[in-house]
Amino acid sequence: MSWWGKVVGGTLGFMMGGPLGALLGASLGNYFDGGREAIRLNGSMGLGATERVQSVFFTTTFALMGYIAKSDGHVTADEIALVEQVMRQMQLNPQQRTVATNLFNAGKQADFPVHEVLAQFKRESFRRRNLVQMFLEIIVATAFADGRLDSREQIVLEDIASDLGYTRVQFKQLLGRLSGQAHFVNQESSEKKLIAAYELLGINSYVNQAELKKAYRRQMNQHHPDKLVAKGLPEEMTELATRKTQDIKAAYELIKSHRD
Repeated sequence: MSWWGKVVGGTLGFMMGGPLGALLGASLGNYFDGGREAIRLNGSMGLGATERVQSVFFTTTFALMGYIAKSDGHVTADEIALVEQVMRQMQLNPQQRTVATNLFNAGKQADFPVHEVLAQFKRESFRRRNLVQMFLEIIVATAFADGRLDSREQIVLEDIASDLGYTRVQFKQLLGRLSGQAHFVNQESSEKKLIAAYELLGINSYVNQAELKKAYRRQMNQHHPDKLVAKGLPEEMTELATRKTQDIKAAYELIKSHRD
């Protein structure tokens, strides 16, 4: 049974508690008696168990997408469209969509405990750096949904990254790669697409072949769907990771073709 099946079946077998337990419990509504309380089951699935981390990732992602969308004062149609796109890519069933929407709305509230939520997410995702990076990439994409990143959103994203253990330099590098991916996907000019390909891989155009291949392999390893699922990415989100690896491979092939 998947993590979701165990949640709605009442057999997940862990005591999550904390702000994430309260968020998921409230968002589940009437699936459990007293569904507006923190999920507290039999405690047998402890910290670090894959299915527990998957439920934590799902809960944190949709709640923070709401928080980011509201961070500049209002939620745009583009940001809502992005959330809908993520739901479609995840092929969520009606129950899951309802819970994801409830989490998104919870994140928009003025009293949303963002630092407490991130602290618990970081603790639950202990030593899963690639998983945390995937989470950040989804959150950053929410901020970029309207085609720009204003100063308020920038500050909020930097604070989130800091809470998760990223330095300003590391987060700037991540932003550069994500910006490169967006430009690579949407750019029609062959010259600009090549520049974006280098940005996506996080390298300069003057790197040698060995450095190019190393950057490519590193990015592919970080976003490999099966490896991310093993670390706690919900199975429903594999399409997001798969599309990322497809873009990485396409960027690598484009660079290689221009060097041959």
